[in-house]
Amino acid sequence: MPFFCFNLIVVEHKMTWEEAVMHCRQTHTTLTSLASETEHLLALNKIRHDHITKRVWIGLRYLEDRWLWVDGNPLEYWAWPQGGDQDHQCPMQKRCGALTKEGVWEAWDCQDKLNFICY
Repeated sequence: MPFFCFNLIVVEHKMTWEEAVMHCRQTHTTLTSLASETEHLLALNKIRHDHITKRVWIGLRYLEDRWLWVDGNPLEYWAWPQGGDQDHQCPMQKRCGALTKEGVWEAWDCQDKLNFICY
């Protein structure tokens, strides 16, 4: 069986998406990508605490015409909400990705200040 190691660090300081990227790169690796359901569930488990913001930054960014992980991982798994909110399909101002405590990704304004997850 393959060994799976995925170390997540939830940073409880509120920062913009760009500030969060810089912080993660200076102190850890980068903002986390959630490239599988397992990684998604591990991250969700880490943020389900009262002292964590309702949503946290993840390493997802809309550039040109598609969503990308900042660490270069392919976007093969996704957790956008089903139906309803479709902001992620053609974001105008909400061009950064956040994970909510309910377990869905949201397109969010990059200038908002949220907690975030590094790895």
